[in-house]
Parts: sequence; C-alpha cells; structure tokens
Amino acid sequence: MINDKRIIYSGMQATGTLTLGNYLGALKNWVTLSSEYECIYGVMDLHSLTVRQVPAKFRKSARSIYALYVAAGLDPEKNCIYYQSHVSGHAELSWILGCFTYMGELNRMTQFKDKSAKHADNINAGLYTYPVLMAADILLYQADLVPIGVDQKQHLEITRDIAQRFNAIYGDVFTVPEAYVPKTGAKIMSLQDPMKKMSKSDENVNATILLLDSKDDILRKFKRAVTDSDSAVRYAEEKPGISNLMGIYSCVTGKSFEEIEKEFDGRGYGDFKAAVGEAVADALAPLKARYQELMADKAYLDSMIKMNDEKAQYYASKTLRKVQKKVGLTERIR
Repeated sequence: MINDKRIIYSGMQATGTLTLGNYLGALKNWVTLSSEYECIYGVMDLHSLTVRQVPAKFRKSARSIYALYVAAGLDPEKNCIYYQSHVSGHAELSWILGCFTYMGELNRMTQFKDKSAKHADNINAGLYTYPVLMAADILLYQADLVPIGVDQKQHLEITRDIAQRFNAIYGDVFTVPEAYVPKTGAKIMSLQDPMKKMSKSDENVNATILLLDSKDDILRKFKRAVTDSDSAVRYAEEKPGISNLMGIYSCVTGKSFEEIEKEFDGRGYGDFKAAVGEAVADALAPLKARYQELMADKAYLDSMIKMNDEKAQYYASKTLRKVQKKVGLTERIR
C-alpha cells in the first residue's frame, strides 16, 4: 500500500481518440476513486506497438489521451498518470515474468486468437505475450484492485496465476490483485451494432461517439443509431439498440430507466435520439473545453508528465529491485 490506501491500477491504449464508452464505462468512474484509493493510471503505449503505428501520429495520439485523462477530471497531482514506456521496469519485469508463464496459459488467451484473426498479416510475438506485459503493468505497482471488463477477465486471471506462482517460490513478493467492480458504470455498445462494445477502432464512423466529436457529429450519429421496429422507449433485453441509448441517457442525466420511459411515453424514437444526442453533447462540452486549454498549455502538460513519470518510476523501481534480488540477478552498484 502507498499512504495506507489500497492501490487501483488501470490504463488505456495510446492510439486513436477515447470514446463515449471509454468515458462512461471507465474514465468517469476513475475520477471518483482518488479520495478512497491510491490511483495509478497509464497511457499504455507499449501495448499499442502490437499493431504498426505511424510514429508522429502515435506520439500525438498518446499526448492527446494523456490530456483527455486530465480533462475528464483526473487530478495529476492526486493521481499518478504516466506513460507506460517512460518506466523501463514494465519491459524488464515482463521478461522475468515471461519465464514464469507457461505456453499453455498463453495458448488459451482468447484475445490473442481474436486479434490474430483481425491482423493476420502481423501475428507477432508481442501480441502473443501481451498478457505477460499486462501482468507486469499490474504487479509492478503492487495493485490491490484492477477495474476490468469481461474482455479483460482472462488477463487478470493469468496475472493472479503468475503472481501466486512467483510468490510460492520466493515468498510474498507480489500483491495478488482482485477485480474491481464499480458501484456505477456502464457498458456502452456500438450505435450501429448494439451487440458489440463501442470501440475507437470500429471502421463504421457512425458506430462510435468520440470524446472530441463536434456537437453536429454527435447529433448526427445518434440520429442514425440502430434501434428496432417498435416505437416505444422501453428498456428490454429484446430491444438492445434502444436499451443502449437509454443506458447512455441515464449515465449523462442521472435519470432512472423508469423516469426515462415516463419522459418519452407516447413519443417516437426520433425525439428520444435527439434528446440523447443533446444530453451527450452538453455533458462532453466542459471536457472538450478543458482539453483544448491543456493542449494549448504545453509547459503545464509537460511538467505534469515529468512529475508523474517520476512518481511511477519510484513506485516501480521498488518492486523491480526486490524481484531482481529474489531471482538472483546481480545487484547493480549504485
């Protein structure tokens, strides 16, 4: 523990622009955690290298995502917000942990199979060992809790297995992390295919609301959102499209599904989709304004990055030195 608080660790990949799903499903919840937990949030740029990146675009995207973390309300003086690649311990610990991870475990990772199918021309070793680097990310900071979605459940399980295996050999070196399930949150689905999660990599531009979308784009995308042949604004399993829109509206307005159903009783989907678009645009407006301020203030953003990189390096180096000593690596002369 740091400062007697339990540690929460999470991060997002450093490519593209964050989506409404990233914000309502994760980022908005992160903001509420800093009073109760020691929070460490990474811009996960090493993980992004499993797909070929255009260097200049990649650097710009990573900085943009850092600024979006802060613009969303994460205080860089209360939280540790840093770049994964700026702490070499991630790569160093990943190699050591890779020597305690079995091929059979990695072969069972469904995300590797899914991503291999999408990137058949670039099935690289980094994609295969991705779960080991993720384990290093978490264990390096002795995280107690990790917010995860369904698609990350396997990765947390293998992280726990690696930590327990290492601890069984060398003693209590790593904190064995647990899943963190927020009291509030949302799984935001695609506006064009409500059976799959909203994704910043979706090829259909109408499927995803990006946090930096203009108000006109937001209204247009919601207007084109897939619903169903019914006309009643009602939350139901057999109405995934309208239920997804109701979930979004509930998140940004604080209204219950019952209140939403009463508000739009007798009104068509057109009215409802327009109202959702307006509510989302209004909710994102302060975030976008703060983002523009941050991106314009290079000196401030650089100072926060430097300060937080140093905090992350301090936390990580303590764990890494302990691990290196345990496995018998020759101690560095300082």
